[in-house]
Amino acid sequence: MDNEDQFHARVANNVTSVNLLGFSNLQNVKIPLFSLLLLVFLATLSGNVLIITLFLLSKSLQSPMYFFITQLSLCDILLTTDIVPTLLLTVLYGGSSVTLIGCILQFSFFVMSESSECLLLSVMSYDRYLANCNPLRYNAIMTHMFCMISVTVIWLAGIAVMLLYMISIYDLYYCGPHVIDHFYCDLEPILQLSCSDTSIIHKLIFLTGFLNVFFPFIVIVLSYVYISVTILKIPSTTGRHKAFSTCSSHLIVVSMLYGTLIIVYLFPTKGQTLTLSKVLFLIYTILTPLINPIIYTLRNKDFKKALYKLKLI
Repeated sequence: MDNEDQFHARVANNVTSVNLLGFSNLQNVKIPLFSLLLLVFLATLSGNVLIITLFLLSKSLQSPMYFFITQLSLCDILLTTDIVPTLLLTVLYGGSSVTLIGCILQFSFFVMSESSECLLLSVMSYDRYLANCNPLRYNAIMTHMFCMISVTVIWLAGIAVMLLYMISIYDLYYCGPHVIDHFYCDLEPILQLSCSDTSIIHKLIFLTGFLNVFFPFIVIVLSYVYISVTILKIPSTTGRHKAFSTCSSHLIVVSMLYGTLIIVYLFPTKGQTLTLSKVLFLIYTILTPLINPIIYTLRNKDFKKALYKLKLI
């Protein structure tokens, strides 16, 4: 493609819209589904904002683990505000239209939030490893400086991944038809609109997937192997139960995130109907950010005490 073609492609990409078809045949349940999703959206935002507020106001929650939980809540807020407004429009109007750059931005912010969440969960697993396997060195390692540097690096890594995808996808030439049979601008549907060679994008997927998804997963698995060995050495059943309870919330969140990632992206989708794929992605992007704050508040005594002290319950 010569320079003139590239120029015209850039101009076309800036003004071309993408039509998201969303869910079809929802006329009979459109309003109830819209109301339910709106309720979930508001509950998700409220739950995650509540966690951040409690951390800022309660002295009893000023620990590394709760600091990382607030960052996890920020990831969930970013993911929810990135996906749900478009979803609500597709449900209410039977579809929605976004600009191509808006579509690319939506996916890029999704990548940033998910990359940051995977990295955060790996640091949180290291926190649990130190607390259970090396408690005498916990305060010396998990300092305020360590936490701030870790979170800064994680968010910078997420932003770097977002920019890489944004620039690489935008640089492609799109020839249409600009229709995506989904409620969200996922990567593969975007690439299917392009007539350019997308091999570099797939290499980028492999690289970022290894660094931001697979490598954190290995860290998490190794941390819990050592944690499990340490807990099993505790002679009393009560002691083992108490030690495991400090990790249970984090382990549930990890299982939910990676379980849904595997189902949505690693299982073959050719045998699935489009509706099933959308439902799986709906569970992944809508329910997980809702359940995370529930797990960390309802199952956590410290959060309950903070709520009680602030007279919120």
